[in-house]
Amino acid sequence: MNKLRILTISMVAAGSLFAGDALIDAAKNAGLKPIPFDHKAQMKLVKEFQKGVTPAKAELGRKLYFEPRLSKSGLISCNTCHNLGMGGADGVSAAIGHQWTANPHHLNSPTVYNSVFNTTQFWDGRSPHLGDQAKGPMQAMPEMAITPKMAEERISSIPEYVAEFKKAFPQDKNPVTFENIADAIASFEAILVTPSKFDKFLAGNANALNKDEKEGLKLFIDKGCTTCHTGYNVGGGSKQKFPLMGEYKYANIGDFKGDKDGMVKVPTLRNITQTAPYMHNGAIWSLEEAVKTMGELQLGAKLTDAEIAKIVTFLKTLEGKKPSIEYPMLPSSTAKTPKPDAK
Repeated sequence: MNKLRILTISMVAAGSLFAGDALIDAAKNAGLKPIPFDHKAQMKLVKEFQKGVTPAKAELGRKLYFEPRLSKSGLISCNTCHNLGMGGADGVSAAIGHQWTANPHHLNSPTVYNSVFNTTQFWDGRSPHLGDQAKGPMQAMPEMAITPKMAEERISSIPEYVAEFKKAFPQDKNPVTFENIADAIASFEAILVTPSKFDKFLAGNANALNKDEKEGLKLFIDKGCTTCHTGYNVGGGSKQKFPLMGEYKYANIGDFKGDKDGMVKVPTLRNITQTAPYMHNGAIWSLEEAVKTMGELQLGAKLTDAEIAKIVTFLKTLEGKKPSIEYPMLPSSTAKTPKPDAK
């Protein structure tokens, strides 16, 4: 009897493992890819997406990411709208920038975590990588509102920064350029990756997800969510028409309609539990409502409450381990540093 009981338990366990292995294969076949936990492998992957990342650039970029003097007012930094302590976003519907100005198109700030894996940046996908994207917010009047010339003047007036730029960009005779400022920030952003237990599952650990999480993943695949939300970032690699069918009930909030062809960047779903509100205009605060809305508008699927709950259970597995980031002590301004201007 004991032998029979042990055999039965072993068969059930083997069946569960097989089911897990089959689901891993299904997830990979759907285009989902794991972020490595191993630092060396992680950095190798990062450099495939953001060329030229070095420790010196990333360290300089860490300071510049938190540097408010890269805004006209001297008050706003990259971290203002992409707060590393708040899921890499700002927790408001529309980004607020220079002179307390809300984004004129009522666009929601996307998370900076794992943004290196996005092959399209900004909601209209106009930038191909982080190095290009980093230039935009600094120059945008409703955001940081600084000119490339003023950014260069402020940073080059601070000897400590000049020394760090020489170290990070040793090949440049005059390294403090707007291009290099953006490159350093992008290099720091590139290392902000957050592998989760979902990545352990994808990498072959069938027990990394529990039964409910696996059921949610299976639904996520079967319902067609991986048509758009795929790759390392579970999104961020393509643009799609939105809405594809039906009408978005919050379409009147803001005037964003996508790029010239009506295409909108597919956002990452990593750390989605920490980045409310959702959608390009930040109109939806509930993850359940976001899943329901996307099912209806992009898949033509009327998801039941039970199905939505299972998919949300899976989405929670995408909440990853954040890198430990120490807030930098920034170097002092000098008499030559251009003064802040809040006007």
